[in-house]
Amino acid sequence: MAQEDGKVSSYREFALNNLDRIKEAGYNVIQLMAIQEHSYYASFGYHVTSFFGVSSRSGTPDDFKFLVDSAHSKGLRIIIDIVHSHASNNTMDGINMFDGTDHSFSHAGSKGYHSGWDSMLFDYSKYEVKRFLLSNLAWFL
Repeated sequence: MAQEDGKVSSYREFALNNLDRIKEAGYNVIQLMAIQEHSYYASFGYHVTSFFGVSSRSGTPDDFKFLVDSAHSKGLRIIIDIVHSHASNNTMDGINMFDGTDHSFSHAGSKGYHSGWDSMLFDYSKYEVKRFLLSNLAWFL
């Protein structure tokens, strides 16, 4: 999403300023990182706070749709980097302690916390967690 003038572009700016160059360079796929709303910019989207929302840092949902539609119209496929390995540890804007416990979506105690990333780790053994994350992937598809 970087631009020549040293800023992070919007979804729409990226579509208008970069897709033709990507296509002309011979690529047929682009990978977009940090698409889901996240609390910490430097995490590249690994601190997800809104699993069903695109990052507002780069524009609106309609801007994101414009990027996807523009890429597809040029024959470019898109890989969206959806990060389910861990999520925001925040209790005010994420799903950590959603039900008042530390293990609604994650493991309890330290097993549910990734100290290196300061994030919440999902407990994939829970049926509800798997359904939540699979529904999230289906929504983006």
